[in-house]
Amino acid sequence: MKRKLDENNEPASAADVKASSESAEATPPTFAHLGLDSRLLQATARQNWQTPTLVQIKAIPLAIDGCDVLAKAKTGSGKTAAYILPILQAILKRKQTSSDAFTAALILVPTNELVTQVSKVLDTLTSFCSREIKVSKLSDKLSDAAQRAVLSDSPDIVVATPARAWHNIKNSTMSVEKLTHLVLDEADLVLSYGYDEDLQNVASSVPKGLQTTLMSATLTSEVDTLKGLFCRNPTVLNLEEPEENKTVSQYVVKCGEDEKFLLIYCMIKLELVKGKAIIFVSDVDRCYRLKLFFEQFGIRSCLLNSELPVNCRIHAVEEFNRGVYNIIIASDENEVIGDEKDETDPDKETENAGLEKADEIPDNNGDKKVTSTRAKKRKSARRDKNYGVSRGIDFMNVAVVINFDLPLTSRSYLHRIGRTARAGQTGMALSFVVPQDKFRKHMPTSIETAENDEKVLGKIIKQQAKRGQEVKPYSFDMNAVEAFRYRMNDALRAVTKVSIREARLRELKQELLKSESLKRHFEENPLEVRHLRHDVELRTARSQPHLRHVPDYLLPKDGKKAITPTDVGFVPFKKVLDGKGRKGRIFKSKGKRFGSRKSDPLKSFKARSKKK
Repeated sequence: MKRKLDENNEPASAADVKASSESAEATPPTFAHLGLDSRLLQATARQNWQTPTLVQIKAIPLAIDGCDVLAKAKTGSGKTAAYILPILQAILKRKQTSSDAFTAALILVPTNELVTQVSKVLDTLTSFCSREIKVSKLSDKLSDAAQRAVLSDSPDIVVATPARAWHNIKNSTMSVEKLTHLVLDEADLVLSYGYDEDLQNVASSVPKGLQTTLMSATLTSEVDTLKGLFCRNPTVLNLEEPEENKTVSQYVVKCGEDEKFLLIYCMIKLELVKGKAIIFVSDVDRCYRLKLFFEQFGIRSCLLNSELPVNCRIHAVEEFNRGVYNIIIASDENEVIGDEKDETDPDKETENAGLEKADEIPDNNGDKKVTSTRAKKRKSARRDKNYGVSRGIDFMNVAVVINFDLPLTSRSYLHRIGRTARAGQTGMALSFVVPQDKFRKHMPTSIETAENDEKVLGKIIKQQAKRGQEVKPYSFDMNAVEAFRYRMNDALRAVTKVSIREARLRELKQELLKSESLKRHFEENPLEVRHLRHDVELRTARSQPHLRHVPDYLLPKDGKKAITPTDVGFVPFKKVLDGKGRKGRIFKSKGKRFGSRKSDPLKSFKARSKKK
């Protein structure tokens, strides 16, 4: 047997051979080592994916070998590519010997936003084999006729929610007789969104023995139920990666209900926290109230809630990711508040103790009526059960997560703060907590969920302590911001219930204008679209231009440093200019200059004397 030669063409020693093999094992694997098709490798190279993530290294070879996989990995760890690449590999391999057209893979996700997001990843990874592989997505914004047209070509891969998938299987629009791959993404959330019956129907319709992949961020009882429903004997991958949240600085501010608006105004307007921010609120009303409040001060933001149509929600996320907006206000009505017993928080009963008690509250007549937070969640979930924001959606470069309204459970809190500090970046999570003695002190801004804030905060602190994290108090001198209180009150008075209702109506009218199905009707009836546009342009809240600027006399003597001594910030909201600062805008019109600070209208005034 020939011995291995070294660089001098001499036989290498056994120690050298061992050292070289160890260095080869220490080299991180690449996508080429996973045995993928060259076209898929080209697609990953175009995305600048240098090395696969842990879940991709473990799951892709098992899936290519035909094994069922149940993988638990953190949000943002690359789970989507981990199940898509093996499916594409199998389809490309089959099409080398067969040209039969049928739906081979069905990917089920809990929300419509995830349907679009997974479809975009599929489009990216099939960029070099788009002629061989057809991908279709089924969402609520497509009519039944449009979905029949999409499925008539027998796409290779279909992405849908369980309800939409079963609807098309039941109507014989989508054939699953030859299905070979089934994926459930965010498996721990699928049952929480009320898809129990749809999933059972899908499970009874698909062929027996097909390859199944379940991806989840936590291993809960819901995942065990799905495993028994779909999987034969899956390989369980409980992957523990380095904690992403170690780069998240967590702070809490205890304040009154109206002081939330005061503090968030000061923090954003004075740039005490910087960077792209997600602000979580409890319901749709709070979404519009906070946005209209921001508009009084010239703060631009976009909305994300279950009332908005699917295409509007997707567009809002895209605009936020592109940097058009630095603030997105998201309502989290469908947050998971059921089973809290997971690996991070085993105290299931104590977590929900305060919530269970509030399920029934006696009214003035002594009768019990359901007005609890859970009831409100169930009621709001009827708006769009396929909506969810704290999990799954890929928000890019988020520097700050602000819990304007504290979530109902520590589990929801963990998912919310997971929107920041992604891919090795740092981030900050700031939560407003209403103490019990300040609850209901300001009725116009009060919400029922704030009654349990201190109990939930205790669970959050306990949960984070188990993870080695600390929730610190955010040092904020309330006396230093008292000068801004009258502005806050002035802005809140302008945001009335009528203005909130009109703001909701305005959003719907804007969607009507953007609707493709009504485009032809508006072309034939231009007068109607003119009336509609006139209504859209009306402001729903009283405009107060003086609130847009912060005069120097409102600031403390020591400036921003007096409000918060610690300089907490990341990416600035606006580009940093040179030392001269911002210049006044100059608008030219008919040779005259307007908007310059140097111009004085009194000096340019000319009077003519009357001729005798």
